[in-house]
Amino acid sequence: MHVTLIIVAAVLAALFAVLASQESIGLRFTIYILVAAIAFLPLPFLVYRLYSLNHANYRLNRDILTLTWGLRVEQIPVSEVEWVRPLEALASPLAVPFFHLPGAITGFRRHRDIGPVEFLASDAKALLLVATSKRVFAISPQDTAGFMQSIQRAIEMGSLSPAARQSVYPTFVVVQAWDSMLARYLWLAGLFLNIGLLAWVTLLIPSLGRIPLGFLPSGLAGEPVPAAGLILLPVVSLFFYITGWVAGLIFYRRSDHRPLAHIVWTGGVFSTLLFLVAVMFIVTTPV
Repeated sequence: MHVTLIIVAAVLAALFAVLASQESIGLRFTIYILVAAIAFLPLPFLVYRLYSLNHANYRLNRDILTLTWGLRVEQIPVSEVEWVRPLEALASPLAVPFFHLPGAITGFRRHRDIGPVEFLASDAKALLLVATSKRVFAISPQDTAGFMQSIQRAIEMGSLSPAARQSVYPTFVVVQAWDSMLARYLWLAGLFLNIGLLAWVTLLIPSLGRIPLGFLPSGLAGEPVPAAGLILLPVVSLFFYITGWVAGLIFYRRSDHRPLAHIVWTGGVFSTLLFLVAVMFIVTTPV
């Protein structure tokens, strides 16, 4: 389902961006651009949810229970687990987060008896509640009964080497990367370059008539199109920048992969520069 939604959103965004490139400035052009933007906005969230689902994991040993959901990691010492019970054991029903997709039930809900509950689950029909001193977690292991028995056994056996509790949120990676001067400069450089590219193209379009958006194998300019088609370049550049930014954050989580994150972010800046050069060549190519 996630893959289908990603494909549909990407196709709609690309389709309406192409349609907008074939229109002159006006109401229809504005509508096409708005639809393309609306279709594009959920793409990063859908891609992250798909990544989270594919990398979701519940790990348990005698000392610690680790819940992993994408960039969200919760390490709970077994000694801090107060109780474990299935959803059916609650006296009143627990509602799942309002916005969720099958296979990606994440977020928070408050229950009148047990307080705030954080969902890190994929199946609403097989939820298992794990209560700690700070919060209750709703998870969905494949073998609910077996997982519950394993936690109970680990609690009864006791911890051999108590571990410290650790909570890692997706925003923590952003804050950690922001503290790096190189990462911060690369992010800001890419962002300002994309904003500048968009502003430049927006100012250029009204003063242009028809422009070539490509070249023939002979090296000559291709068939001219309405100048509004130039808006495709900052849109594509921004898409590459956002995709690279997210990919870099995934690499940055591990210290040994951080050079790869810096390479990806540097590539995003260089890619935007190439789009700026492309716009310069397009507007200076005689039709």
